[in-house]
Amino acid sequence: MSVDFLEALDLGAPDQDRPKLKRKVYEKELGRLQEELVRLQRWIKHQGLKVVVIFEGRDAAGKGGVIKRITERLNPRIVRVVALGTPSDREKTQWWFQRYVAELPAAGEMVLFDRSWYNRGVVEPVMGFCTEEEYREFLRSCPEFERMLIRSGIILIKYWFSVSDAEQEKRFQSRINDPVKRWKLSPVDVEGRSRWVEFSKAKDILFAHTDIKQAPWYVVNADIKKRARLNCIAHLLSQIPYEDVPWDDIELPERQSGVGYVRPPITDQTFVEERF
Repeated sequence: MSVDFLEALDLGAPDQDRPKLKRKVYEKELGRLQEELVRLQRWIKHQGLKVVVIFEGRDAAGKGGVIKRITERLNPRIVRVVALGTPSDREKTQWWFQRYVAELPAAGEMVLFDRSWYNRGVVEPVMGFCTEEEYREFLRSCPEFERMLIRSGIILIKYWFSVSDAEQEKRFQSRINDPVKRWKLSPVDVEGRSRWVEFSKAKDILFAHTDIKQAPWYVVNADIKKRARLNCIAHLLSQIPYEDVPWDDIELPERQSGVGYVRPPITDQTFVEERF
């Protein structure tokens, strides 16, 4: 990414005391960033890169929002999102990383993990979904697992979305009262709210073990959603050096002649009712 582009953003670090971005400014900057993401996507495909981006953090911290803005203008065959659900009974007997390995990118792909193998590092121990032995083994093996991925040629980028107690409460209340957001609030989210300090301690332990030189954690201040989205995307673009890949010239051919083709009667087809 060019230096001029980075300087033009001039986003700075989000701060709860700073005013919200004006919609026009936000949309303009987001549009510019998304254009750069398209260039990055073409470079990843052209160079055969393998990119993994992990999004972790507090519930309602805005991970889904930034993932949506990253993928909005991109090709889902090149940039895809992985958001695995609860493991099946069979998966529970597998090596912890096994089902995540199956989702890793091939050459020319970028995979965005909306939560990842780090469930074992925070959610599971706090909620009692794993044993102490399983938790300790995760802390030991995760750094080695990630170093192995990097040695294999994968570019690994990890983001932790940090949100304040007050802001999380505000977003939870919004989800409770909004029917189109209610699905975002799971029983685990609700239970986790009462264990704020336990989650904080688990996060601190996690960072102590997995904030490694080869794959450091990048913390996103997510109290102001729009700033968090722009800052995260701008940072992501800065992590992978890329260049423009020229587009091939396209000349549309003449449309095929309709001579000899008789279209079936419209009455033979079932149309969607035009209600609007």
